[in-house]
Amino acid sequence: MSKSLLPKNIAELKAYSSAKSEKLTGTTWLNANESPYAKEFKLSISNLNRYPEPQPEKVTNAYSNYSQLNAEQVLMTRGADEGIELLMRTYCESGKDSIAIFTPTYGMYKVSADTQNIAINELSQNLLLNADVSEICESIAGAKLVFICNPNNPTGSLTPVSKIAALAKSLSGRALIIVDEAYIEFCPEQSAVPLLQDFENIAVLRTLSKAFALAGLRTGFLLANTNLLAPVRKVIAPYPVSTAVALIAEQALSTDSVTQMRRQVSILNRNKDSLKTVLSNSPKVTQILSGEGNFITLQLSDKCFIETAMQQGTIMRPFSLYGEDNWLRISIGSEQELEQVRLWLEQPE
Repeated sequence: MSKSLLPKNIAELKAYSSAKSEKLTGTTWLNANESPYAKEFKLSISNLNRYPEPQPEKVTNAYSNYSQLNAEQVLMTRGADEGIELLMRTYCESGKDSIAIFTPTYGMYKVSADTQNIAINELSQNLLLNADVSEICESIAGAKLVFICNPNNPTGSLTPVSKIAALAKSLSGRALIIVDEAYIEFCPEQSAVPLLQDFENIAVLRTLSKAFALAGLRTGFLLANTNLLAPVRKVIAPYPVSTAVALIAEQALSTDSVTQMRRQVSILNRNKDSLKTVLSNSPKVTQILSGEGNFITLQLSDKCFIETAMQQGTIMRPFSLYGEDNWLRISIGSEQELEQVRLWLEQPE
């Protein structure tokens, strides 16, 4: 009976398969692009009987300082995923409108669109990176939202900020450009945030899950100009952020914590360079995608090597890319964790 009540788009929905959705066992976790750095926070809460602030002022002020924006340009969300959902719910009409994505890319854009019965214009990363702006805009056609993951997950590729600006200019009045900057702390000079001073049709998604080492907190931010954010504020839940989450996020955005985050990012970027060298010298690896972010995506000569890694206790993220199923994404962990990758690569074939 319950199945007969389901809308067709939900009945046929293919759920997003997260890195943690499979019940895997292991000792070294390099499959979810998490930070290897854990930090303790102070919590003294005596007012949980009261609802929290809808938008915690201390947090939004801290993030506006960090991102060099006005507080009115910052909306705190439950991870960047809620920002994706909110933009579609606010700006797209179910059964009528469409979004554009450039694959391979982050899978939640498609899941959120499918959930809300929003059509998907699936274009390629190759088009985004190599075609001129007029060709891209023609291919985007009537899509209302254009999602650009930058750096892109899982390829690590970067769309130049100048190209994002040109797309926003060409699509003004037609579409919003949504730049997902989940990994931008690993290449901060590539951020599209400065474009907000010139464009009303750009929104930027951010998260504390990656460089800030707070994947378990589920905290993100939607950055945009006030006119773009105003209708989103009507759609967001009345109390989206818990008191405890707000207290931790406030501490994570303190001056000292931001300095610590940047120091950790420098270490992880160095670890990534070292891992690239190891991978490039391994006969098990046939191709490495050069890109930004706290991960490396590579192609193996044989996907059976993934099983040997799992038997060793090293958990990485298998992928099917470009029609082949022998791809692997390795999150950048600590030196000790990446040593397990080196040991795996040196095992006899």
